[in-house]
Amino acid sequence: MNPDRTELQPTVVIAGASGFIGTHLRRHFLRDGFRVASIGRHASDDARWGEGYLGLTSVLEGAEAVINLAGRSVSCRYTQRTADEILRSRTEATEALGRALASCGQPPSVWLNASTGTIYRDARDRPQDERTGELGSGFSVAVARAWEQELAEAPTAVRKVALRTTIALGAGGALNPIINLARMGFGGPQGDGGQRFSWIHLDDVYGAVRHLMDRPDISGPVNLAAPEAVTNRELMDRVRRHVGGAGERVAVPLPAWALEAGARIIRTEAELVLKSRWVHPGVLLDSGYRFAFPVLDDALADIAAATPRGLLPVPLG
Repeated sequence: MNPDRTELQPTVVIAGASGFIGTHLRRHFLRDGFRVASIGRHASDDARWGEGYLGLTSVLEGAEAVINLAGRSVSCRYTQRTADEILRSRTEATEALGRALASCGQPPSVWLNASTGTIYRDARDRPQDERTGELGSGFSVAVARAWEQELAEAPTAVRKVALRTTIALGAGGALNPIINLARMGFGGPQGDGGQRFSWIHLDDVYGAVRHLMDRPDISGPVNLAAPEAVTNRELMDRVRRHVGGAGERVAVPLPAWALEAGARIIRTEAELVLKSRWVHPGVLLDSGYRFAFPVLDDALADIAAATPRGLLPVPLG
């Protein structure tokens, strides 16, 4: 932490604190003695988007760190309208924070800005790390590139870290629809089952954030992913064993065409399942971060203890 900070209780500012990851971070920062200020669109937030950057500046002034997780959910059909919302919600929030930070007299020591591991190409041949990873193509990659470019070009000298986050696993969130499929008997491989699935436990999202706050030598893109990436076939097998319930012994596969049809019904994109994401946490491992959950079986066992029986709620984008 910055030794020049004078507040007895250090402050962390979280934009997007009401989301799945933001809620977890907020709870753990409070547990560890931090004051958490939020930026969002609710009356309860300490600062709100659209009210000018001076309001953001007053919240950011003197904080230890700002963590920007703001952005529209990608779990939706990519129409022109939703695609514009996905892009603008990320770039505009990042731009606003950059202008606010530039006007701070005592800005935070570090700006941790969300990005996505989807920025890498569809990879089945080798893992993609921050140094040698190859960026992909398509809408999701274009959004990630624009997001990171906005961060890089922001007019502030604050240390910037782009969090290339993979699927965050915890009780709820992106794991719920996978659990539901397994419990309904559709827990077999999706597509050909060979696509890689990179993930990170929510506790390691928080652990990595704290690690990066304490490492002034780290900036630029950082992959938030567990060391163990599994195939989709392995993922579904392990989900069935840990939280599959009555569907543990039934593993009906879902071919690509079925996923495409199902995605249209629930208004999302099959790409979220079919793209091979093989993301390696090179920076975290090289800088000495020790994962609490480096192995998927351990992560799922932990999550299973907090997961109720039956079908789980799945928020739509």
